[in-house]
Amino acid sequence: MNRENRTEARLQSAEELVVPNETPASRATLRAMIVLLYYQGFVISINGFASPWIAKSFGLDQAGIARLFAWIGLSALGTFWLSRMADRLGRRRLLVSGLGAVPICAMGAALSTNVASFIVFEVVLYAFLNATIAGCIVMFAEQMPTDRRAEGQSYGGLASAMGGGVCALMMPALVAHGLSWRWLLWIATGGIVLLPTLARAIPESARWQSSASLGMQDRARFYDVFQPVYRKRTLTLITTSLMSTVAVVAILTWGYFHMVTVAKLSPASASAITIVAGGVALVGFPAGARSAEYFGRVPTVTALGPLIAAGAVFFYWGPPAHFAVPALWLGIGYCWMLATANASGVASNAAVTELFPTALRATIMGWFAITGTVASITAQAAISVLAPRMGGLSMVVGALSILLVPSAMLFGLMIDETRGLSLEDSSSEDSFRSAS
Repeated sequence: MNRENRTEARLQSAEELVVPNETPASRATLRAMIVLLYYQGFVISINGFASPWIAKSFGLDQAGIARLFAWIGLSALGTFWLSRMADRLGRRRLLVSGLGAVPICAMGAALSTNVASFIVFEVVLYAFLNATIAGCIVMFAEQMPTDRRAEGQSYGGLASAMGGGVCALMMPALVAHGLSWRWLLWIATGGIVLLPTLARAIPESARWQSSASLGMQDRARFYDVFQPVYRKRTLTLITTSLMSTVAVVAILTWGYFHMVTVAKLSPASASAITIVAGGVALVGFPAGARSAEYFGRVPTVTALGPLIAAGAVFFYWGPPAHFAVPALWLGIGYCWMLATANASGVASNAAVTELFPTALRATIMGWFAITGTVASITAQAAISVLAPRMGGLSMVVGALSILLVPSAMLFGLMIDETRGLSLEDSSSEDSFRSAS
């Protein structure tokens, strides 16, 4: 058999390997990733819900807490490297190592008595946390059948949001009993008990094994996302990600702070809004999946960007001073903002994971992490600088949310639709193999 025939045979056997099938083992894998994302959703929500008390613990004002979160945003540099390793060494290794590292870092952050040590542990924690979340997003894309990939992303989003809901329930309970916010971090250390079970339940991605068997993982480089076939996609996505992440980081970080510190709601009332309105907003995940499969990924993202911005302005620039029931205004705004953001996240995650080949699918998520570093620092620095000049933190957050409008428009104009295509077709896998 000549070289071309041998290569063709390997490609055919690889394609047979990656066809997703509904089996007890595959369902167990999906359940394991949902559990992992539930836990990660709890951990990633801690800083947002505990921000007023973190500020008090370290003696920080509004500008100071914004600077603290800006420093933690440097974690995306670590996320970039870890995501690249997920393409080089495998999805499973990333997920298992992340589940082991996050509880240890949570313990270090809980024990920190000064800002510097807290930042160090939080940077490492968020590097692993965001990398494992990205790894789960990639695994959902590679594990689900073609017509259910957006549905898989909605499962992950639901799990993460429900984990954050538990965090929202616990913070006011801690305050009511006079306990420190650090207990949230101590609870997060308990994730280590999940490690043995999830390590057994999560196999390596069949698509990654297929690509690795062809040597693609060894030949691919982190800068291959800028190859001619992917250049327009990459540059557009980085640009839209930069704009949207500035807005989303601000929106999602400061909601609880706005309700407690600016709108003067009690912690219990703010948590009730977070839980009830946030619970109703979970409908955005299946709605986003349905829209992405029916209308397409690109139209869904394009339509929802302006709606998210409108909800954020309604929430952060309200309620009016003499509004009779401020909790009602904030609840409507919070639900509006989160439901549209949840739906858009499902569609955008589905699109991004479908636009790049297996050897670069986690790598592009790492590039978004680098973009996220710039965007996060930009957002928090802008809030820190502009809050005293614009009448407070909430006014700045509302203004930054408007960046979602041009981001969505650019996405709609420049990104190719992938609905209904196999991962191999949507990602131009054959072109990448030929070029490599």
